Amino acid sequence: MTTNTAARLDLRLNPADKDRIARAAALRGVPVSAFVRDAVLREAAATIAHPPRRGARSLAERLRGRATVRMSTDEIMQLTRGK
Repeated sequence: MTTNTAARLDLRLNPADKDRIARAAALRGVPVSAFVRDAVLREAAATIAHPPRRGARSLAERLRGRATVRMSTDEIMQLTRGK
């Protein structure tokens, strides 16, 4: 006899994020659980295929305190490349 079990994953969201995810799932015509599962599995596969470099700073860390509203696209691109 084979048992078909499923593992659970619970997460907490603020109501606006939950509504946004539900809207996206509805637009795709899939249940929220399937939408979230597929999105998370895609992200996991991408991260496993291209793991972050050790010691690499996130984009937010590189831009913190340096980016301004009046920056040109070229200036922003230089910051995102860590130059």
